[in-house]
Parts: sequence; structure tokens; C-alpha cells
Amino acid sequence: MSAYELTVSVRTQYLEDQSDPDRNKYVFAYAVTIKNTGQVAAQVISRLWTITDANNHVENVRGLGVVGHQPLLQPGEQFDYTSGSSLSTPHGSMHGEYFCVAEDGEQFVARIPEFILSLPRTLH
Repeated sequence: MSAYELTVSVRTQYLEDQSDPDRNKYVFAYAVTIKNTGQVAAQVISRLWTITDANNHVENVRGLGVVGHQPLLQPGEQFDYTSGSSLSTPHGSMHGEYFCVAEDGEQFVARIPEFILSLPRTLH
């Protein structure tokens, strides 16, 4: 186990009521769990998301914290939040990273593994 480690998991949901396929607008929610699986308390300072649609259009989104917070997580603690993204295609993917600072001043990056955004029952 690394002293500096946050583990990230994501669940997605297509938001049909907010989408408008006739106008190429597909809206997805994603629920994120960030868990401190390291040995030192660490704070999420900022984020970078890479969003790719089915046409290989890539958008990078940077910002401070997550949903207005910069959570400080003790070892074993987790932070859950929900956010969303809109695509111009019915399928796409996201991945990214959180930039973190540990309680002892060490800086590190927590990877957000790639996850799929897709309309239900459309991928084989």
C-alpha cells in the first residue's frame, strides 16, 4: 500500500429527461467515490477531466476541487459526490485525475479510471 493513494470509482446514469437526441444532446450523471486508501491524510485540490465523444471530439475540463469542495480525507475515509456531463453523441467516455496534497506536504496525482457514458441497452 502506498502512503499517498486515493482510489476512485464511478457509476453512470443516462438522464433521458434532460437529453434531447433530436438536437444531439445526451446528458449523463456520474456518481464518484474518492477513498483514501493510503496511509497519510490527503486533500483533493483540483481536477482534470478528459471527455471524449463517439466522434473522437475531446474536451478537457479543469477546476478547483470537486463540486465546490476540496475534501481532506483521513486514511480510510471517503468522499462521495454526483456531477454530470453532456455529449453531442449517444456514447462517449471520461477519465481524469485529481491533484492532491498530503498532510505532510507531499503532492501526488490520483488517477480517475476511464468510464463509459452510453445510452442504456445500446452497447454490445
